[in-house]
Amino acid sequence: MWRADRPARARFREFYQCDIDTVGSSSPLVEVEQIAAVSDVLKTLGFTDFSIRLNHRGVLAGLLESSGIDPARHIDALVALDKRDKIGEEGVLREMVARGIDQDAALRGLRLVQPIGDEDRLPPTEAVRAMALRGLDAAGAHREALETIEKIARMAENTAAAGHVAFDPACAGPVILHGRHHGDCGAGSRGQPRRRGRYDELIGMFLGQPLPACGFSLGLERILVVMAERSMFPAEVSCGAVDVLVTFWNEATAAESVALASELRAGGLRVDVYPEADRLGKQFRYASSRNVPFVAVLGDEERARGEVAVKDLRTGEQTAVARRDVVPFVRKR
Repeated sequence: MWRADRPARARFREFYQCDIDTVGSSSPLVEVEQIAAVSDVLKTLGFTDFSIRLNHRGVLAGLLESSGIDPARHIDALVALDKRDKIGEEGVLREMVARGIDQDAALRGLRLVQPIGDEDRLPPTEAVRAMALRGLDAAGAHREALETIEKIARMAENTAAAGHVAFDPACAGPVILHGRHHGDCGAGSRGQPRRRGRYDELIGMFLGQPLPACGFSLGLERILVVMAERSMFPAEVSCGAVDVLVTFWNEATAAESVALASELRAGGLRVDVYPEADRLGKQFRYASSRNVPFVAVLGDEERARGEVAVKDLRTGEQTAVARRDVVPFVRKR
């Protein structure tokens, strides 16, 4: 991706987004699955203090109506609210007024979207019930929005997201990627690497017919910056490390080398294949220069016997191993 606005800390001109998108279903289970998947990713990376903030455009619409903001100005209000983390509440108020929203109505709107209690710890189901006390259960559409949030939050507690979902009544999400049915989600450790949600109408604009869709993105660079600042990377990073180098014997046996590499990868080993026929000594030196511990040689004699010669470059020992036993042989060592 490339962004047009001014680069800042962890906001690079060119960046990567890791997306999960589901198209074709308006079921809240879609949101639950995406929330669970993102939680799985963050936990695997070592994060424990993240929160996924959940809201529904129906809730926001009800709050804005209750505050007296003209429905024609709701999008303007959402654009301003979405900047709350960057410019603070005073900045949001100034932007609302600059966009033509009555100042008293804007103040009431800001009060209504305030968190209820400790938004990081209050269970979303309780937060939703508390929001109902603000009058949102008077209209059917708003009540349905609250029920949808509660349903998503309840199901998410049975996934990797348990304890990480927070209800945020001010979470507006991206204005263009919004849906009428379910909510926008924000993820991150306060830094919010990326937020996304339903964009039911977006694809439909081009198709000429409704098509529900929902997505969640994680900003790769933002996550890496936070991990670096927190010293979350191990002292010896093994990313890209190789367990076994498969040698290239000759052009006639290239397919066999590729097949062996696939078998070893299927066994959970990280494998590289030397790209062209060359002297074995040179291939061994290449493996040694990359700190690859094992080299698998599949020569004419080894193939004839159904074996692979496995050389341990750490000890210099070379062993003839039955092809089916190479994975456990390497793993044991």
